[in-house]
Amino acid sequence: MSNITIIGSGSWGVALAITLANQGNKVKIWSFKKEEADLINNEKKCKFLPNAVIPKNIECTLSYEEAIKDSEIIFHVTPSKFTRNIVKGYKKYLTNQPIIICSKGFESESLKTLDEVILEEIPNAKIGVLSGPSHAEEVFKEVPTVLVIASKHEDILKLIQQNYTSKNLRIYTSKDVKGVELGGALKNIIAFCSGIAVGIGLGDNSFAALITRGLAELTKLGVALGGKKETFYGLSGLGDLIVTCLSEHSRNRKAGYLIGKGETLEETKKQVGMVIESIDNIEVAYKLANQNNIEMPIVEMVYDILYNNLEPKKAAQMLMTRDMKSE
Repeated sequence: MSNITIIGSGSWGVALAITLANQGNKVKIWSFKKEEADLINNEKKCKFLPNAVIPKNIECTLSYEEAIKDSEIIFHVTPSKFTRNIVKGYKKYLTNQPIIICSKGFESESLKTLDEVILEEIPNAKIGVLSGPSHAEEVFKEVPTVLVIASKHEDILKLIQQNYTSKNLRIYTSKDVKGVELGGALKNIIAFCSGIAVGIGLGDNSFAALITRGLAELTKLGVALGGKKETFYGLSGLGDLIVTCLSEHSRNRKAGYLIGKGETLEETKKQVGMVIESIDNIEVAYKLANQNNIEMPIVEMVYDILYNNLEPKKAAQMLMTRDMKSE
């Protein structure tokens, strides 16, 4: 049994906590909202997972110190844009616990990946990245799920794989931290686009083309940023791309669907009700593609839909009528 800290009380943080608690571990969740902590502690429920029942060996606190006390490992599961400030808040309570990044995104102001952000704040931190096709709505129900843990530290790979694999959770290992992290972040963009495709009434043929060409785009950018090509055809790239594009559980797909149906960005954010990582990621990917001179037509079009009032149906037509090329 391990003493585990989950930083973040959103749907993925709570689903992960339930999974780890059901393995016999003692889990403390840090939340920044009292109402969420009270709901977890007093009613054993989560507002984002209404059908979930919180095990007794999970506690939630608003205190970083209380959450981290006696902890052996930290799972960081917060929206990407809050990562730096939250790490600043809890780093003084750390001893030598590994930090496992479970968030999928970038710091939009600096265009940095989250491992870069955390290492800037805690230079000696031992970092891992846990990613893969894993909707919270299925994980807490113990639907069989397969993930990948990436780290430069062999002991972290062994720790996560050997201690937290179960009959319903299989974990592979990788040393390509950058590739695994980028795959998880960039796939959200294509999931957003898949929602737009549904919203404007495109069909299965269009959907398959979007996923395939989207994977090609995110792979090109990911390799340019330091990831290995083969990583993007694994769990954190292709695997996560499939589940996020095809599932109605995906908040990124839902957001794109609402945009495709003509909702404004503000209306979309209100209806989804949770942080939509893809919206920030689209702007970051657009800027990174320009910096690295990489052609990413799908990213360019969805950027123009969000920020330059391009009609989604017009964007689809423009993609179909681009200059002809070899695959």
